[in-house]
Amino acid sequence: MPLELLRTPPPKERADAARNRAAVLEAAARLFAEHGVEAVSMDQIATAAGVGKGTLFRRFGDKSGLAAALLDSRERVLQEAVIQGPPPLGPGAPAAERLPAFLSAYLDYLLDHLALVRMSETASPGARHRIGAYRFWHHHVALLLADAPAPAPDPEYTAHALLAPLAAEQVAALLPELGPARIRAGLLRLARAAL
Repeated sequence: MPLELLRTPPPKERADAARNRAAVLEAAARLFAEHGVEAVSMDQIATAAGVGKGTLFRRFGDKSGLAAALLDSRERVLQEAVIQGPPPLGPGAPAAERLPAFLSAYLDYLLDHLALVRMSETASPGARHRIGAYRFWHHHVALLLADAPAPAPDPEYTAHALLAPLAAEQVAALLPELGPARIRAGLLRLARAAL
């Protein structure tokens, strides 16, 4: 299945719903940046956005749904780079170059948005694996592993294994002890071993 088919197009919205959505996302992004994701309540976001709590909860469900919505546009930037960006992240480079480029780019994205990704991935048991973006990343890594000069015996499983160290909860736990450079180096060693 082509990666393009794994991306979900945004739903069509009424003009007032689109304005409310934009106001909520702007308010949430601002409040999260100022106070941290955990410290901001849905009530504070609704007030700052000028919408009712009911509107906020109907649209996003909870704070993890709001986090996922905030991440959507940021994820699409990385998805576009994977699909049609320059190599080695985009097409045109061998799998042995694309896989490390992707894992490194994903780690950069994760470090930039760690609190939001962590919230979206831990909202409920197994939430990480139900997120559409995770399915996209997994499919991409599995395709690269299958296209390697010595293909992985089980690209689907190996893709999950390579993405496991990039779980936000895992990275958040290791970051203070190891730092981003050691996490990146270890991840790239795993990628080379899988190829």
